[in-house]
Amino acid sequence: MADMYCRQCEQTAKGIACTVSGVCGKDPQTAALQDALIHMLKGIGACAHRARAEGKKDSSIDDFIIKALFTTITNVNFDPADIEDWIRQGQKVREKAKGLCKDPSDMPSVVSWEPSEDLETLIAQAASISIENRKVDMDIRSLREILLYGLKGMAAYADHAGILGKRDEEVDAFFPKALDAIEDDSLSADDYVSLIMDFGRVNLRCMQILDEGHTESFGHPVPTNVTLGTKKGPAIIVSGHDLPDLAMLLEQTKGQGVNIYTHGEMLSAHGYPELKKHAHLAGHFGTAWQNQQKEFDGVPATFLFTTNCIQKPAPTYVDNVFTTGLVEYPGVEKIESQSGKKDFGPIIERAKSLGGFDADDVEKEILVGFAHDTVLGLADQIIDAVKDKSIRHFFLIGGCDGAKPGRNYYTELAEQVPDDCIILTLACGKFRLNRLDLGSIGAFPRLLDCGQCNDAYSAIKIAQALADAFDTDVNGLPLSIVLSWYEQKAVCILLSLFSLGVRDIRLGPSLPSFISPNVLGVLVDKFGIKPISTPEEDLAAMLE
Repeated sequence: MADMYCRQCEQTAKGIACTVSGVCGKDPQTAALQDALIHMLKGIGACAHRARAEGKKDSSIDDFIIKALFTTITNVNFDPADIEDWIRQGQKVREKAKGLCKDPSDMPSVVSWEPSEDLETLIAQAASISIENRKVDMDIRSLREILLYGLKGMAAYADHAGILGKRDEEVDAFFPKALDAIEDDSLSADDYVSLIMDFGRVNLRCMQILDEGHTESFGHPVPTNVTLGTKKGPAIIVSGHDLPDLAMLLEQTKGQGVNIYTHGEMLSAHGYPELKKHAHLAGHFGTAWQNQQKEFDGVPATFLFTTNCIQKPAPTYVDNVFTTGLVEYPGVEKIESQSGKKDFGPIIERAKSLGGFDADDVEKEILVGFAHDTVLGLADQIIDAVKDKSIRHFFLIGGCDGAKPGRNYYTELAEQVPDDCIILTLACGKFRLNRLDLGSIGAFPRLLDCGQCNDAYSAIKIAQALADAFDTDVNGLPLSIVLSWYEQKAVCILLSLFSLGVRDIRLGPSLPSFISPNVLGVLVDKFGIKPISTPEEDLAAMLE
């Protein structure tokens, strides 16, 4: 039996599965415990879904499901002791959910699963229920995995939205419904396909409420020049996606002589008026998440990880790393939340003691802030530019970045896009192209940064508005979508695009290993999904 079997991300070993240790750095024990936690969540989901059918629900159960799913996403939690604690909490939550049901004895067998009190036995239990050892049809297993990984991605967005006070009953209810369905042997492949399409639509709603939470709290993003590089003085570098954490840190560091830098997907924070107003939000440090071990080495700053971006910290900077939210790494200090408030004092004091950068070192400036409110405010001008052929075509080039070879494709594609075309980009895949000098078409920059991965909602809203203006659908626009994927949030975004009927998406650098040949055939037939080839071949096909 393999020590582990994990294939939920793009960089999985040999393009098949990680079976000895995770390429991400996850050890077999953590992987097994995450499998056990997912199994526990299926039991909770079965109870909570039946309770809802009887008109009963409990928001604390919904919150647990969302946070527990989020904690199993790639690059969030590397601490087996913490995952074990989630499983133990899950037993209590499952009993609470079961207690809401009229007939708690009428439950699927997953509800009666009991994790051993002995850790080694629990790990052995987890192995027996892992993906590899579940004896189900290959295509059913593939569809179940697609749904599960989509749920994990949506859980991240739902958790971010909840922190901002935004939630939606349809979103909350879908988690237990889908978790219950994943264990339902009576469902056919067609049933799962239908459920996955429903999921895509619900995830779009989830991204919408997160967008509302961001814009109501921090204002609509506006085009903003962001400095790449550093300034003299103490520094804190913030990675991840959680804007409320950044907002709290900015407030707590006002007037303290500490510069705050974004890293990775936090780049988009510079476009929000309520965040950019802070003068000590000094700029952006580094590139995408997978380069952190090289880029953080020897840097005299502290690092705050707010969501799924952390790698094993190198010895040269591990003492300067702090986590918060659901991020866990053994031996790394965590900033906990107390009634929604966090005291960032320890990371601030540590940053001051390190002294920071001894001189200014500025590379260049890049432009961010092209979310839907800004772009749609220019819609009339964009439409005119398309009609008079100043703009020939739009390309959406973005998604998750990663370390696996083949991702230079996205840089080379952007470099070869003709000068009369506009490129939209989002998520950390933007770091493959956002340092390119692509110029402009009249008043329009040729590269429009729409934001974080969840801001795929902005890109979708822009595309739908342009489609309405041209009296067509998204597939009828002069628009080509080329996505890079790495983890589970990319899965849920792709499913949302499918739910809208968007076709001919190119995906890379490789296709997910959890998609079986037959399921891939359905996606090709129904949606025209394509693997990337070469920039030259793909560009010629997209512009023909």
